[in-house]
Amino acid sequence: MTTTTTTTVTDLYPSRGTSEVLIPRQDPVVWGAPDAPGPFEPADLQAFERDGFLAIDQLITEDEVEVYRQELDRLVTDPAIRADERSIVEPKSKEIRSVFEVHKISQVFANLVRDERVVGRARQILGSDVYVHQSRINVKPGFGASGFYWHSDFETWHAEDGLPRMRTVSVSIALTENYDTNGGLMIMPGSHKTFLGCAGATPKDNYKKSLQMQDAGTPSDEALTKLASEYGIKLFTGKAGSATWFDCNAMHGSGDNITPFPRSNVFIVFNSVENAAVEPFAAPVRRPEFIGARDFTPVK
Repeated sequence: MTTTTTTTVTDLYPSRGTSEVLIPRQDPVVWGAPDAPGPFEPADLQAFERDGFLAIDQLITEDEVEVYRQELDRLVTDPAIRADERSIVEPKSKEIRSVFEVHKISQVFANLVRDERVVGRARQILGSDVYVHQSRINVKPGFGASGFYWHSDFETWHAEDGLPRMRTVSVSIALTENYDTNGGLMIMPGSHKTFLGCAGATPKDNYKKSLQMQDAGTPSDEALTKLASEYGIKLFTGKAGSATWFDCNAMHGSGDNITPFPRSNVFIVFNSVENAAVEPFAAPVRRPEFIGARDFTPVK
C-alpha cells in the first residue's frame, strides 16, 4: 500500500479575488539579527524596518558605474538580445524597456550580484542565504519612456510566481543620474506593513502585457489614495552609483520620462532560500523562469 502526502502551503495574503483587501503584514521586515555582521549598520536596519526602504548615496564607484553602463549599452544594442524573449520593448517606440535575467546573460552583472556590498546586505535583511528571484536592467531613455504604475512587487510575486512569505528584498542601482524630473522611483514609506490584495482574476500569460503596462494586480485609486494619505510619497534622486533597497511589499512606482535625460538602472531581487517559490497562489500558470526563478541555488 502506498501513501502519498501532499503539503499545503497556507495563503497568508489572498489576492486577485472578487474584491480588494487591505490586511496587516504577517511577516517580519528584517529577518536577520540587528547586530548580524555585514555592510549595513544596526541603525540602517532599523530605518529599513520602519520605512521599508533605505537609500545609499554611493553603493558603487564612478569607475564601476562606467563599466556597468557600457555593459547595459552593449546589451540593449545587441540584435540577439533584442530578439530574445527576455527583452521587453516599449509599446509605442519599440525601444528596449527591460532586459531580464541579466545576471545569467552577462558575466559583468553576475559579478555585481555576488559583490558583498550587494548580496551581503540582502543576507542581513533576510537572515539567511539568498538566491536571485529576478534581475533586470531598466532603460528609460528620454523623450517619452513610460513609467511603472503603483504596485507592490510581492502582490505579483505571490499571486503569479508563488512566493509564500514576505522574505524578499530588491535593490535598484542607478547607472545614470536620477533627477526629480526624469521618472524616478517613488515609494510610500511605511506601506510595506500593509498588504493590498488586488481585485480581479489573473489572465493566462498576464506577464506578456503587464511587463509593458500593468493591468491585473493594479491597486484601485481609492486604495492608493488611502495609502498615500497615511504614508506620503518619497521620490528618490541621486547620482549614478547610488542605490535604493526596498522591501518586497513597499508600494512604489515611477512616472514617464519626458525629459532629454535618460534614467537607467540595474534591478536585483533577492529571495531567502527558506522562502522558495511554490505554485502560484492566484494565477493559472507560473510565469517564465526568467521572470520568476525556479533555480534556488544560493548566491556565493
